[in-house]
Amino acid sequence: MPAPDQNKQNAIAFYELMFNDCQPAEAIRRYAGHEYIQHNPHVPDGPQGFIAYFERMQREYPGKRVTIKRALAEGAYVVLHCHQHWPHDHDYAGMDIFRFDEAGKIVEHWDVLQVILADDKSGNGMF
Repeated sequence: MPAPDQNKQNAIAFYELMFNDCQPAEAIRRYAGHEYIQHNPHVPDGPQGFIAYFERMQREYPGKRVTIKRALAEGAYVVLHCHQHWPHDHDYAGMDIFRFDEAGKIVEHWDVLQVILADDKSGNGMF
């Protein structure tokens, strides 16, 4: 199994290619395994569901961007803490969890998103 740091670099590269470069099919081809289990209820399971969802997001939200604020890796898991900007919508703070297989390919994904509010009562920000 690849080292956690290599998985972390691959998760970041996957996210950049898929989200910022708007190439979800290429991201799946390079970084995902044959199986791709999706836990986001808005995205169909499997590689094709992922590709179709992000191709639609590219059309509906041109200019969407993500900035990765933190990346943590342990064993087969990588967590990305991200700032997502969706034009004509809200900005979001996101946590993505990826599970890698023994070949260093992403085979499972979970995420949670929270709208970034202008009224931050904590004063600490989301990042």
